[in-house]
Amino acid sequence: MPRDTLTRDQIVRAAVSVLDAEGVDGLNMRRLGAQLGAAATAMYWHVKSKDELVVLAADHVWDEIELPDPAEVGWREAAAVLAAGAHDMLGRHFWMLPAMSTHLIHGPNKARYDDRCLAVYEAAGFGGPDADQAAATVLMFVIGAAQGEAAELAWRARLRRAGADEEQRLRDTIARISEIAEQFPRLRARATPSVEAAHSLPDEDSFEFGLRTILDGLEARLANGSTRSRPESPAGR
Repeated sequence: MPRDTLTRDQIVRAAVSVLDAEGVDGLNMRRLGAQLGAAATAMYWHVKSKDELVVLAADHVWDEIELPDPAEVGWREAAAVLAAGAHDMLGRHFWMLPAMSTHLIHGPNKARYDDRCLAVYEAAGFGGPDADQAAATVLMFVIGAAQGEAAELAWRARLRRAGADEEQRLRDTIARISEIAEQFPRLRARATPSVEAAHSLPDEDSFEFGLRTILDGLEARLANGSTRSRPESPAGR
């Protein structure tokens, strides 16, 4: 593909595809050129470096998240939708978490998401720095909740690049984890649950439980007046 027929959007979308398959370490201009049927040098007419491309790709996927209006659905439902949307996005794009640890992710889509989060917590009644803290607390939980799945996917991507048998390596790793867990009574009990425990499993998964708990805490802070109130706004809970 000649360089003058390529667009930055095409390059960013192709980069997301490569990143989804191979992670940040698997992305390079030669690999990207092969994906687009273009010379690697053609990429540099649109992006300056791999680092810039990672940031552009990261901002691109933030646009996948639904941005609910707290005036229509209430602040708590809007907060839950925003958090679940970010969690799902991180699950689809495992490379985002490593990228966030090595790059300053920014762009209009990430800014749009952050702005809506602040609007939601301001609508709840948090003002100024308290809205910032509420939004940051929920996002930190979302990132932490996504870490486990993202780590496994990144590990699998590394094995594929190395030509290893990822399924066999996964079985070996699980066996080793189970062997270690057998040395600790609480982990051992959870590895072999009783019939009673199996029937008492929670109805919600750990992400839903954690998110509900955090939102309960934020709501409690509003109820007991331990947060600074925001200026009057037409948006309500």
